[in-house]
Amino acid sequence: MEIARAAAGLFMRHGLRATRAEDIARAAGVAPRTFYRYFSSKEESLAPLFRAGVEKWAEAVRDAPADLSVPQALRHAVVQTLTPGVGVRPESMDWVRALLRLAEGSPALLRVWGEACQGAERTLARVLEARASAAGGGAGALAGGGAEFRLGAAVAGAAVRVAVEAWAAGDEPADGPAGPVALAVRHLEALSDFPWGAV
Repeated sequence: MEIARAAAGLFMRHGLRATRAEDIARAAGVAPRTFYRYFSSKEESLAPLFRAGVEKWAEAVRDAPADLSVPQALRHAVVQTLTPGVGVRPESMDWVRALLRLAEGSPALLRVWGEACQGAERTLARVLEARASAAGGGAGALAGGGAEFRLGAAVAGAAVRVAVEAWAAGDEPADGPAGPVALAVRHLEALSDFPWGAV
């Protein structure tokens, strides 16, 4: 994570193209050999930051009050993890915006972001399965190999991911009506016809 933070700082100050893996290693206080032990490229060095952010949302769904329905738990988790000053430091949202803008111009970095989001979807699928099991449901989904849980996680994950990406592409404040929380909640509400009861 220290290497990832060093990389993010350099990318934001100097740009992706001007930053070398060796520069990141030096900023993190490690040898280039150590850098390459953990990461195969400079873009990949952001993976721990991306993963930590998206996994936090899936974990917040897990920790949501048990009496909440799936849609309520998803919205609760969005508010808990994306509201500046509540679940995330305001300056961290500036980093999110800057790094996602960098990713839009870099296929390699966009792949790292996509892989982090996919990993969070797998976590969320397990969370949804556990919530269904605790509520005494989900037997049909389990019989189908958990496909319903994976579908639910993919749909919810896409709703939140697109909200964060859309916000990052613009200049609206993170805590405003066009911020990532407001957008994500609207996206999730637009899915009101999704058969959440199956997950």
